[in-house]
Amino acid sequence: MLTLAADLDPDISGDEMQDEVKGLDSSTKGFGYGLEFYMDLALKLALFRSSQANVGTAAQYRPPYLPTSCFGSDASQFPSSNLFGSAGEGIWDNGAACGRQYLVSCISAAVPKTCIPGKTIQIKIVDRALSSVSRPSRNDATMVLSTTAFAAIANSSASFVNVEFQQ
Repeated sequence: MLTLAADLDPDISGDEMQDEVKGLDSSTKGFGYGLEFYMDLALKLALFRSSQANVGTAAQYRPPYLPTSCFGSDASQFPSSNLFGSAGEGIWDNGAACGRQYLVSCISAAVPKTCIPGKTIQIKIVDRALSSVSRPSRNDATMVLSTTAFAAIANSSASFVNVEFQQ
């Protein structure tokens, strides 16, 4: 029988608690691993599940940005920070990407030192890259960022960069 920490007597001293935990550790030896192993494994699994970032590419596009596939000619769709982008086919999701927010950071590029280290921005998807009025600096990108958004994470002279992004 496996005893949980919640089943331990709350009135025992610290030394007695350590003895109880040691007893738990030795009682799990029948499974082939000690309690520390399972606790460490649980922690790693929890951390792994919480980091679900994706990797893709980001290009950039310049004005004009209107009209968009998401919100037409409504200029209020753009965040005041000008950190927005258009969705490539991989994240377009039949228009469900409209309005989604993504955390984006540059992780590498063809030219060294293109990325701004440690910089992460939040963008809003306002368009579909395939049908945007302004053409992207590179086709087939996962996302195409406004010039402001692109320059916030990378040298703006680059045509595309590899990014990590998370909704």
